[in-house]
Amino acid sequence: MLGVGFGVLVIGVGTAWLVSACSFRGSRLFEWMLVLPLAAPAYLLAYTYTNMLDFYGPVQTWLRQIFGWSSATDYWFPNIRGLGGAIVMLALVLYPYVYLLARVAFLEQSARTLEASRSLGCSPWRSFFIIALPLARPSILAGLALAIMETLNDVGTVEYFGVTTFTLGIYRTWRFMNAAAAAAQLAVVLTLFVLFLIWLERLSRRQAKYYQTGGTYQQVAKYQLGWWRGTLAFFACLVPVILGFFLPAGYLLQMTIANAKQTLQNDFFSLAFNSFTLAVVTALITVAISLIMAYGQRLNPNLGMRLSVSIASIGYAVPGSVIAMAILIAVARFNIPIAALVFAFVVRFLSVAFGAVESSLGKIKPSLDDASRSLGHNSTSTMLKVHAPLMWGGMLSAGMLVFVDVMKELPASFAIRPLNFNTLAVRVYQYASDERLIDASAPALAIVLVGIIPVILLSWKITQSRPDSKSF
Repeated sequence: MLGVGFGVLVIGVGTAWLVSACSFRGSRLFEWMLVLPLAAPAYLLAYTYTNMLDFYGPVQTWLRQIFGWSSATDYWFPNIRGLGGAIVMLALVLYPYVYLLARVAFLEQSARTLEASRSLGCSPWRSFFIIALPLARPSILAGLALAIMETLNDVGTVEYFGVTTFTLGIYRTWRFMNAAAAAAQLAVVLTLFVLFLIWLERLSRRQAKYYQTGGTYQQVAKYQLGWWRGTLAFFACLVPVILGFFLPAGYLLQMTIANAKQTLQNDFFSLAFNSFTLAVVTALITVAISLIMAYGQRLNPNLGMRLSVSIASIGYAVPGSVIAMAILIAVARFNIPIAALVFAFVVRFLSVAFGAVESSLGKIKPSLDDASRSLGHNSTSTMLKVHAPLMWGGMLSAGMLVFVDVMKELPASFAIRPLNFNTLAVRVYQYASDERLIDASAPALAIVLVGIIPVILLSWKITQSRPDSKSF
């Protein structure tokens, strides 16, 4: 947690400030490219980099050919399988959580406040540390919390690298030791720890409020970086994108094309169909439930309703393996594994959809509700005929985000699925565990390609909301 947290803060906040407040060659391009690693699960990077960097991989083979080395005793090469490698892999795919929220916070900050700091003689670095960074603190910590929760949820990366984490301990205690009671006790401890982290972050803010006093929608003039600083900024943004997306995606693409007959078998298409069906069904159910919850809260904004909604949407803070174990214990008497798997996905990703749906519904003026009821429509008819068409964009975004998350989800899929039912994520995990990365390349590439679409759409929507900028 500490290693990944430090990594995502440095990469996410640093790149967000560079593309938001500085003008250099390629800055507009990096605004959306920096989000691309979000499409690749961490376990895919773990499998890919291990295959590229091991003794018989292309990197060490090339080094031996260049320098004439004959064995591993002739040179030293870092071992990626370990705690350090796991931290790097997770940081490379999770920093977009911090980057997205920090970038939005920097774009929405008051131009007058930043320009006042410049007029008082503050350098760009000083304005960043004493003005921009404190004002963006809530958004940055929210992104950090998401990254930490995903770190706690990870099973594939840490198991492949041989790092024994709390979540992996729960999984092994449950699956291999057949000790459901002990695993449940461990799961309760982990859940309480996650809730403690959320409470600690909110306590740190206490009564602090972060309002903008004016000029929010006026874009502050960007810092025009010279050749030397612009080059450093360019590579600071390029390296995370290359390491977190283009290099592993390109390697998977090369292996898939070179071994098409082996990778694109009939099994691949059945796995794709299973994953696609699960993702579509889960997305539809989750968006429908989110719409009902958001509209119910709009009609009855009392304490009981708000508390119920908060409890229902807390699943994203709980690791997938914990949710899977709880659901399996609850439905042990019923032989409905597919329904249990869909339910686990809904519980896990309901908060993702609810956030997008609630945001869209909150933009609709209450006067439209009154006008609809004055025309004889009840609450249900108003929701379906008035709100739903106006919220179509938000609901579509929510569905796409849930769709991609389901395609990537590994712990719940691996634990709850029937024995004769596999998904792309599960098959990638199985192949990689058996050191069969060539067979895993096509399913892994499919997961990455599916994840690109909503990632680019999300970045485009953020860019469209930005006011026109100017440089000085």
